[in-house]
Amino acid sequence: VGQPNVGKSSLTNALLGEERNIVTDIAGTTRDSVNSYYNKYDKEFFLIDTAGIRKKDKVHENLEFYSVLRAIRSIEESDVILLLIDAQTGVEAQDLSIFSLAVKRHKGVVILVNKWDLIEKETNTARDLEDKIKRKLAPFSDVPVVFISALEKQRINKALDVALQVHQNRIQKIKTSQLNEVMLEEIKRIPPPAYRGRFIKIKYVTQLPMYYPAFAFFCNHPDHVKQAYRQFLQNKLRQHFDFTGVPISIFFRAK
Repeated sequence: VGQPNVGKSSLTNALLGEERNIVTDIAGTTRDSVNSYYNKYDKEFFLIDTAGIRKKDKVHENLEFYSVLRAIRSIEESDVILLLIDAQTGVEAQDLSIFSLAVKRHKGVVILVNKWDLIEKETNTARDLEDKIKRKLAPFSDVPVVFISALEKQRINKALDVALQVHQNRIQKIKTSQLNEVMLEEIKRIPPPAYRGRFIKIKYVTQLPMYYPAFAFFCNHPDHVKQAYRQFLQNKLRQHFDFTGVPISIFFRAK
């Protein structure tokens, strides 16, 4: 997914090794989501090339409006989102909106900086741009960034490797005993702030049986755990377990 003319169809064609999708310099050439089966590493991939998603106030015709709706629906049907960003323009407000859309739907996300072959590079160009991208994505910045050229077929296989790893991160299940051993120690070291003089005690944590990483923390005052502490727990989960590219949901429940 991505904004119009960022190279989505070019990437799909490069992966498939054929001109499956029409590619032009005219933004908005792809009007509908195009589905393709792709086999690599003895695994079946289902690639969905979507129409470019632009701001609502720039969508002037019904055909494009419905194309954008279908692109959003494709996000909902996917496991991992490859968000393409134009290396020449960097992360724009609409890129952040698309990223937020994927995160709210609990999808795995990989950032692909396309047209990297057109950029004049110095020693730290890639590192500096990656840092800049992650600052803009904050607070969820634990997202892999791959610099590619769909036209030159540079690092497109690496993009797929990373997407596969993100998918594994998304479906992994952590043993309850391991979770409690690690997280209760972190909670003991830095407990949640008290609420109106009452201590909040977290006694137990378990991963919920959902299609994305979600965890329940059982405590005596679940409604009074502050957002900052929720973020602290998310950071600790990421520190101890590999959830790169995957949003984490945390719920507090009465023990």
